[in-house]
Amino acid sequence: MAKRTESSEMARGFAFLSDATRLGILKALAAGPMNVTALCKALGLKQPAASHHLGLLRMGRLVEGTRKGKSVVYTIDKANLKALAAGLAKLTPKK
Repeated sequence: MAKRTESSEMARGFAFLSDATRLGILKALAAGPMNVTALCKALGLKQPAASHHLGLLRMGRLVEGTRKGKSVVYTIDKANLKALAAGLAKLTPKK
């Protein structure tokens, strides 16, 4: 299997961000950890849609889920989101 390049990793990360619902979830999680029920309420989503998008964000390593009893609490994966932002910053021309 071919080694992923920095560019392909960035493209993969941005593909997971290329949806308004997923960006809304990240924006909501920026305020603090939330479970699916809270995210649905905050964003006006149905539970299956929220779970689908959270699954994609987890696959893209942009959010993390921690089980708390019967619920899963989601947080932003700060390290991976910062790495994606750092890669984007490298594309900014230097004066």
